[in-house]
Amino acid sequence: MTDRPVLVPPAGVRGENLQVCYAAALHNLLDVNTIPDGGSAYVRAGGGYSDPWTRDAAINAWHAASLLSPEVAGYTLLKVCTDGLIAQDIQWWDQIIWVIGARHHRLVTGDTAFGAEAFRIASASLEILRRDRFDASTGLYRGPSLMQDGIAGFPEPPYQPGNPSSFVLDHPGAAELRCLSTNAVYVGALGALEQLAADAGADPAPYPAQRAELVAAVNEHLWSDESEQYGYFLGPDGLDPHQETAGLALAVEFGIAGPERAAGLVAGIHHEPFGVVNVWPHFPRFDADHPGRHNAICWPMVMGLWGYAAARAGQAAEFGRTVDDLVRLFRSSGDELFELYNATTGEVDGGWQVGRQWESLPHQTWSATALLRLVHEGLFGLKFGADGITLRPTVPPSYAGEWSLRSLRYRAATLDITVRGEGTEVRSVHLDGQPQDAPHVPAALSGHHQVDVVVS
Repeated sequence: MTDRPVLVPPAGVRGENLQVCYAAALHNLLDVNTIPDGGSAYVRAGGGYSDPWTRDAAINAWHAASLLSPEVAGYTLLKVCTDGLIAQDIQWWDQIIWVIGARHHRLVTGDTAFGAEAFRIASASLEILRRDRFDASTGLYRGPSLMQDGIAGFPEPPYQPGNPSSFVLDHPGAAELRCLSTNAVYVGALGALEQLAADAGADPAPYPAQRAELVAAVNEHLWSDESEQYGYFLGPDGLDPHQETAGLALAVEFGIAGPERAAGLVAGIHHEPFGVVNVWPHFPRFDADHPGRHNAICWPMVMGLWGYAAARAGQAAEFGRTVDDLVRLFRSSGDELFELYNATTGEVDGGWQVGRQWESLPHQTWSATALLRLVHEGLFGLKFGADGITLRPTVPPSYAGEWSLRSLRYRAATLDITVRGEGTEVRSVHLDGQPQDAPHVPAALSGHHQVDVVVS
């Protein structure tokens, strides 16, 4: 038995390449970026980022660490909290994503004490954010977008020509934007808070009401009937029409976009030669030779969000395309997982911002966890609930065959999961050779078990 899962693909170059990248992603998360801290350890953001950030800690726990390294993930999530609150720093707009990571950790691990503490932290933090950052006139939360702490991620305005600062809030008006991704994160967080409240024996009623109102506000103010797309942000001049991939992905994942809209978003997404980009098209001050650091360039974490959204929408071919794009990028950089890549050449490229080209740092943890999530929750379809795992694999035609994920630890059990076939419809599930009425693995299992799934 190994201390980490092993991916066994069907024969062929595509499967072998994914297997290599999966192993590289495990090494990145569990070896390179797990940092001793007294008697514990935490997950750092990556090479060049020695401390965990709220956003990175939450995303890495949510996307893989809570499953693969639960003690470290829980410690990391609490490490970015102070005085019973999510760390109150100047980047307030993405703080609430912590709630999504914390709820996911509770579901994966079954840790009720952590869940109760997470509810206390999350509910107190939301009160501050709702008081200070909620715009009652539109029903949306104010602030920049999830992935755009750099001004290269925005057009002019709020970008102020001649302003030498790369930090988004140093440009006038950025704090007052109401962005798609940020509001989608709040929708996900409110759903997570409802569940955490119920677990903790508190009244969950305020959260579904707030969530429903926010979904309605996003669909009223950030959707364009003319383009049949969600815009990037609502500003003083109205709805900006740029395509923000993280926002579109989260609108699908958290149910803001219904099934018909979700299918349209997948069909309408723009692809560059090496994958989907943060924001499309290029802002006028950038171009293919000088891509903006947060504009038309490939961040693997955002690509991972998009790939999972495609799987959630039942779009197996688009899911497979995203996996292929990530594998191509990671293999081209010697199986090292960098921060970002050029979308037209595939080269490691930190992009341009405030007049200079930036570095793309190595060992980026959320690049690793993006790929790991696409394998675990996309290809193998693991969906974690309080009572166990529901299996909904997404196997694109190009990935058809027999895939196994061996020695995956889940709570007190170790699972060997095999998925056979192609498609998204579960035809049969066997647990230790016994047919199951539903595609479900109970949370109470202990010991070593074999799970066999057939899809078509």
